[in-house]
Amino acid sequence: MSDHVTKTSPESPLLSGTVSSAAFTQACEARRELMQRVSTVCAASVARITEEILCSLSSGGTILLVGNGGSAAECQHFAAELVVRFRVNRRALRALSLTTDTSTLTASGNDFSFNDCFSRQIEALGRPGDGLVLLSTSGRSENILRAAITARSMCIKTLGLLGRDGGSILPLCDEAVVVPTEDTAMIQEVHLMVIHLICGAIDDATAGG
Repeated sequence: MSDHVTKTSPESPLLSGTVSSAAFTQACEARRELMQRVSTVCAASVARITEEILCSLSSGGTILLVGNGGSAAECQHFAAELVVRFRVNRRALRALSLTTDTSTLTASGNDFSFNDCFSRQIEALGRPGDGLVLLSTSGRSENILRAAITARSMCIKTLGLLGRDGGSILPLCDEAVVVPTEDTAMIQEVHLMVIHLICGAIDDATAGG
């Protein structure tokens, strides 16, 4: 039997989309405007979150991270930069994304509730003096909210990377960066920039350590 390859025609809807120069320029302009607002309202919060993370790490604490979807991916990204390296070689730093253990996540979802999938892990793994980074573009995810409540009850600092108006999670954060837009993608882009800024500052503070 001969192999038969079906070729997609140039007229296929799957190949007809494109990003115009005008669309690209508009997207860049929207991000420029958002960054101007962020630079005004978030700079002090970024500095304070960085200080809290460094304080926890220097005292032997662990940075725990929680988020859903794209924010879960950013949690793993952040943890990897701390455990392995960002720009320079330095000692490994204690960080753990609570979004990666599928057995624990699914057991929690099956036996209790998906809303408890992070709080249960914090109860098991967290210690006073740790830091919990909460990523939520809406500020309203129930499992992130419960994670914050559990962390606070255990004397773990709660550090938010949030969006929109911060939602119900904001009052539970010791420090928070709130990205003032309704656009989920741009919130995540700013969160990633903040993560990289924090990692750079941590590199500087721990160089040679």
